[in-house]
Amino acid sequence: MYGVLATLLFINTIALITVVLLQQGKSAGLSGAISGGAEQLFGKQKARGMEGILHRLTIILGVSFMVVTFLLGYIVQ
Repeated sequence: MYGVLATLLFINTIALITVVLLQQGKSAGLSGAISGGAEQLFGKQKARGMEGILHRLTIILGVSFMVVTFLLGYIVQ
C-alpha cells in the first residue's frame, strides 16, 4: 500500500508542477497587483479554454496531493 501511494504522490507531484508552470502569469509584478488586480478580483470574467482547464486541473491536483500526503502520513505512523 505504501509503494502504491508513494508512486501516486510522485506522479501527482510531477503533474502539479507541470500544470502550474504551463499557466500564464496574471499580473506584471507588483505594479500589476496594485493597479490591475482589482479588475480581475471584482470582475466576472471566467476563464475560458485552456486557461480554465489548467485552473481546474491545478485545483484537482492540489487537493489530491494533500489527500495522498495525509494518507501516506497516516500509514507511516
